[in-house]
Amino acid sequence: MIEWNIQSLAHACKVCATAFADGQPYHTVLLEERAGFERQDLCPVCWKVRTTQAGAPMFLSHWTGTYESPPATPPEAIQKETAETLLRKLMEPREDRHTAACYILAVMLERKRILRVKAQLYENGRRIFLYEQPKTGDLFSILDPNLQLDQLEAVQRDVSSLLEHGPDGVIATAETPSPVDTPISSTPETDPPAPVSATSD
Repeated sequence: MIEWNIQSLAHACKVCATAFADGQPYHTVLLEERAGFERQDLCPVCWKVRTTQAGAPMFLSHWTGTYESPPATPPEAIQKETAETLLRKLMEPREDRHTAACYILAVMLERKRILRVKAQLYENGRRIFLYEQPKTGDLFSILDPNLQLDQLEAVQRDVSSLLEHGPDGVIATAETPSPVDTPISSTPETDPPAPVSATSD
């Protein structure tokens, strides 16, 4: 059972606790723990030590990135939900009824090059996509609902309603017009990497 929905990029190395500098490369590894998947962000020095250290825990996936210092938080504006802000809100409680909507939103964001598929894993026979937001380094775990073609229209209507009214607004019904403007297939366009293979940017 997944115990996390979004894991943010750390601002310091997991091993040596040295703060990342703006523009510094970092390495991310994903480990499988009893409580679920654990993300670890490492500086290049600690990554090099890890790769030569005997007995180091095996990781499920690995990739690299460049650290960007977070910008100052702007004043919050009142606006309609964007696909990314909606996805983040839906994933906070991770309700089963929003599993399909989260999947569709993630695919939409992948097509707009806002999210990138970093890996796919399998847990209890179900496929999980790991998406990264490159600008923030946040990692999203998205469960594949295995949608059938005859289910897509209803899910698209639900996503349209959620984008219009937010998670606490009106729930989509069969009479809701205007499905999302981007046609969605039942699988992402980009084949994700194998679960145990390393990837890098």
